[in-house]
Amino acid sequence: MEIRPLAIADAFEITPRQLVDDRGRFLESFRGDLLAEAIGHRPDIVQTNVSVSSRGTVRGIHFADVPPSQAKYITVLSGSLLDFVVDIRVGSPTFGRWEAVLLDTKDRRAVYLPEGMGHAFAALEDNTTAMYLVTTPYTPSREHGIHPLDPAIGLHLPEGMEQPLLSAKDQSAPTLAEAEAQGLLPTYAACREYYAQLASRKNGSLQTHS
Repeated sequence: MEIRPLAIADAFEITPRQLVDDRGRFLESFRGDLLAEAIGHRPDIVQTNVSVSSRGTVRGIHFADVPPSQAKYITVLSGSLLDFVVDIRVGSPTFGRWEAVLLDTKDRRAVYLPEGMGHAFAALEDNTTAMYLVTTPYTPSREHGIHPLDPAIGLHLPEGMEQPLLSAKDQSAPTLAEAEAQGLLPTYAACREYYAQLASRKNGSLQTHS
């Protein structure tokens, strides 16, 4: 398994090693111990979410209040999608920037987003099934969104997806500037402080496994 840091600090792309023979293939899609080495603590996965999307669907940009927010580990079970990591942490060196990773059933990559990061994806095929491992349950009162077509963010959607399928909630979401003015966005300092707290809580367990 290869874990590669993205240009957006604290986010990672994970590429598993696949073992292929006449029966099919086998891979480890998630390794908490290896991910812990990269992010500084073992993520406490408490919930698994699955979404099935039609081609042209865009979900996001979604984020949650910090703390505790919600770290996410996203992979694809069928179909393919373009996954967007959006840095919405006010004060971050990469605030307002994004990076995209293709998730499909060929390379079986995954993306890890830390707490406080914005997340969106565009489904490239019908019946694209995404699986999310998350560190906190969904809490409606703490969940927020930014409009995925905000020109200030400028997500590069795939060709032919100029008019994506959006939920009513995403369609009415504020722009990045509006969300910042409303005080909805997490700060980079608060996120980094929370990451440090998670690392200090988990260091004991990490040491016992070293």
